[in-house]
Amino acid sequence: MTRFEITTAIAAPPQRVFDVSLRIEVHTAGMAHSGEQAIGGVTSGQLRLGDTVTWQARHFGLRWRMTSRISAYEPPGHFVDEQVAGPFKRWHHAHHFEPDGNGGTIMRDVIDFAAPLGPLGTIAERLVLNRYMPRLIGIRNAEIKSTAEA
Repeated sequence: MTRFEITTAIAAPPQRVFDVSLRIEVHTAGMAHSGEQAIGGVTSGQLRLGDTVTWQARHFGLRWRMTSRISAYEPPGHFVDEQVAGPFKRWHHAHHFEPDGNGGTIMRDVIDFAAPLGPLGTIAERLVLNRYMPRLIGIRNAEIKSTAEA
């Protein structure tokens, strides 16, 4: 299993960043390069506690689907999305939003994931996913930052 964290400074208050982070349209705009779409569950607007969404995207030339659920939701401090069906053995993404003391937000993503397929999945994590996943979250965070600061 792999764990990584990404911290992003955003010049907007925590409640705004929290809300922007839960908007389907912001997520799909940030993932446009992979053709990501919400195709099931909540497919537009803002996610809330207990909501599920099924995402479809193309990564590594293959079409993937992942259904995630908002399993924790405490505005404006944090929320968690977890895979309930999809390509990972485990996917747990905690989103934290803390005031920076200057009217902005420090957004911190903590992701725990594990690839399927036992030893082959471990090799995929080490060779590919440990670099690919942080880059993907960084692209998503750039879209959240741009939207929240607009």
